Amino acid sequence: MNIYVKGHISCYELEHVARLFYPKAAVGNAAHGAEVVAARLSAHHMLAAVRLNGKCTVRLAKRDLSLNAKQLEYAHSLMLFNLLCDVTATRPAWGMLTGVRPVRLIHDMHRKNMPESEIEAFFKQKFLVSDEKYALAQKIAATQAGIIAKNKPRSYSLYIGIPFCPSRCSYCSFVSRTTAESAALIQPYVDALCAEIEDIKATAERNKLTLETIYIGGGTPTSLTAKQLETLMNKVAECFDLSAVSEYTVEAGRPDCTDFEKLCVIKNGGATRISINPQTLSDNVLEAIGRKHTAQDILNCFADARKAGHTNINMDLIAGLPKDTVSGFEKSLDGVIALSPENITVHTLTLKRASSIVIDNEADAYDDVAKMVSLSSKKLADAGYAPYYLYRQKGTLQNLENTGYTKSGSECLYNIYIMEEVHTILSAGAGGSTKLVKPGEKIARIFNYKYPLEYLSGADEMHLRKKGVDDFYAKYFDMDT
Repeated sequence: MNIYVKGHISCYELEHVARLFYPKAAVGNAAHGAEVVAARLSAHHMLAAVRLNGKCTVRLAKRDLSLNAKQLEYAHSLMLFNLLCDVTATRPAWGMLTGVRPVRLIHDMHRKNMPESEIEAFFKQKFLVSDEKYALAQKIAATQAGIIAKNKPRSYSLYIGIPFCPSRCSYCSFVSRTTAESAALIQPYVDALCAEIEDIKATAERNKLTLETIYIGGGTPTSLTAKQLETLMNKVAECFDLSAVSEYTVEAGRPDCTDFEKLCVIKNGGATRISINPQTLSDNVLEAIGRKHTAQDILNCFADARKAGHTNINMDLIAGLPKDTVSGFEKSLDGVIALSPENITVHTLTLKRASSIVIDNEADAYDDVAKMVSLSSKKLADAGYAPYYLYRQKGTLQNLENTGYTKSGSECLYNIYIMEEVHTILSAGAGGSTKLVKPGEKIARIFNYKYPLEYLSGADEMHLRKKGVDDFYAKYFDMDT
């Protein structure tokens, strides 16, 4: 399928609308006989058309000469969206809405004191978001409001990235290397990471920043040895007052490298929250995605975590994995709910170009993902979990979302802070992205080197880049703030 757009200054929204229905469509031409989604703007008319399986469906409307370029693009996008809904007999639940942070839109509108009626009209009338998804976004915004209100202007979170895994899952697109191929890099990486953490401590102190949360993610942090993990966490405890930190998360996601010893190291190191991420409790699906462990291993790991004293545990599931079915996903969901973790996060499978998953199949080759997501919402509500954060990604099956659910009082602060962009995230490690935030006004980013080998050789350059933190706070904050 090609996308052909002509006559507009910007084609982004029109291309996005086409890819809501045909995710792999490429910008091309409207050559005779080719399958195409076309939008053409002339001096007097707007045309939207789809040529599929030899059949061409066309809509034509007069151009409103009073509209500016942005308004014309929206009007044309709406026309194309409605045509594609009819041709495909589907209507995306998030309508025409773009972007990964729909809940943040609500927070931004609240900051501008917009009436609820205008916010609802923006989502449901302008962008055709379904009643169900709008209600979900509103519920999450309400849950987050009290937490965000407590955020201080100079607060920040520390993210520490471990770009290693025991094996690479087929759906994964993160920058990570297997421990087998990178064994010689891991100890030097931990040493360099500890040095960068010391640098971040000095940067935070210079700028009078207050540490709110810590998050060690990856990759898989527990792919480190127990000794390496202990070294890292001891460095964090040496540099920061953990008694003043609101939350400290370590991803202990995979049972094939997370044992009781490491779970004790994490607990003794000061972590207050961990993630154990099954993705599925089906051995068949685990094998299909390249996991080298069984569902029973996940259950054993969870039991070990409780035994080690962990009282705040998140578990991830993915709706739409290869070889999974609605009934299979429901069984995994029931199994995770039975464990009663404090958080359960339900992701919708996203087909990313950097992943090794076979994505030659069309979306309908996967089972009913929307039904899996709907099941999650109902079953988790019945079990006492409430949604507390949400984000979307390009390439997600059926244009759905990822939602975190929580027991009352167990919301992950870091997830809210990073997704709603309410305070600074200082990042350490390969692939790290430092995000500098003055809420509602300015966001700037500073990137670390992407790969471990670059990271190890580029410490001086990254140190120079991080001087941008000082520049940001000098420019956008008064020292007395």
